[in-house]
Parts: sequence; C-alpha cells; structure tokens
Amino acid sequence: MRHLIKVMLVVAMVFALTFISLKAAGVLSVEQIEAWLTYAQGLSPIYAGVLTVALLLADIVIAMPTLTVTILSGFFLGSSLGALSAIIGMSLAGVTGYLLGKRYGDSILMLLLKDEHKINDAKSAFQSHGLGMILLSRAIPILPEVTACLAGATNMTFSRFMFAWLLSTVPYCLIAAYAGSLSSLSDPKPALIGAAVLTTSLWIGWFVFRKFKLKSSAVN
Repeated sequence: MRHLIKVMLVVAMVFALTFISLKAAGVLSVEQIEAWLTYAQGLSPIYAGVLTVALLLADIVIAMPTLTVTILSGFFLGSSLGALSAIIGMSLAGVTGYLLGKRYGDSILMLLLKDEHKINDAKSAFQSHGLGMILLSRAIPILPEVTACLAGATNMTFSRFMFAWLLSTVPYCLIAAYAGSLSSLSDPKPALIGAAVLTTSLWIGWFVFRKFKLKSSAVN
C-alpha cells in the first residue's frame, strides 16, 4: 500500500503545482470564472453550459475549484442544466484521466518506483481499494484527477471505473447545482450550506474509509 501512496502523492503534487502556479499568476480565480460565466450567460445559456463543461474538463490538467464551478453553474443555468453541464464536464475529465493513465501509466510507475515488484504491489493495492477511493475522491481537492489517472495506470476495467466515477459525480453535481440555483448574489446562504454539507459528508465518508479499509490492509 505504501508504494501506491507514494505514487498518489507525487501525482497529486504535480496537479497541485499547476494550481499554485495559476494562483500566483492570478489566473482562473473564482472572480474570473464568475465573470466568464456571467458574460457567457448574457450571450446564451448554451455558452454558459459549454464553458462549464470546458472548465471542468480542464480540471484533469489544471486543478480547478470544481465545487465552486458547479455551484456557479447551478446559479447561472438552474439546477437541471447546471448539474447536467457539470456531470458532462467531470465525466469527460475522468475519461481523459483514465485514458492518459492507460497510455502513460506504466512509464510513470516505472519512473517513480523503479521496481517491478513495487509496481505490482501498487497496482494490487489500487485494485483492492481504488473503488472506494474514487467514490470518496470528491472529499479532497485533486484526488479525483489522481484516482482517474491511477485507474487507467493500474488497469482497472473501464466499466468499473465509470461506475464508481458516476456514482461519485452525479449526486455531487446534483446537490451542488441545486444549492447554486437557490442562491443569489444577495443571499448566497443556500450555496454555502450546500458546500458545507457536501464537504462534511464526504470527509466523514473518507475518514471511515481510511479507518476501516486502509487500516486493515496495513495490518495485513
């Protein structure tokens, strides 16, 4: 399991560096994203939906504030169209990450672990725990992208990956977009409550998962 954790930390650091770099450059701030969506909404709701999809798809290479984007999509597009746009964007990001992992995963694993036994151990650990990690990945920024790439790199079947990805993504998008649709600039409380409920629930789930699943594997 420790070899898998090492790979996850390195990949997460790469994603985090893109986010830190953009933050330092003042690019892709929440204010900018809100301004873009406002402009797109003024042209047509279709443009706002396409922009939401594009922003969430870009999350696979540039760490995005996905919860904020999803809440804003609900605010600008309404709960149904906002959720649909977010689900499509996140799903495309997941598939892209899976395919990138499938294509380059073996080379990256060899670069990081440099040993066939360690690589097999990392793959085996993800096969055992990857489903739960994907299901709860929305609890932690960057973890969804990491698990998507690792699913491809460790040869998780695509159907199994998509099952877990959608089971994690669809409720997340529905709740966040609905909270955004109830909010307004003068009353952002529903969005704040929705974000708090989602984050707290996922963190509790992640804590339980770590305590029982990961701890048992460490003992074994």
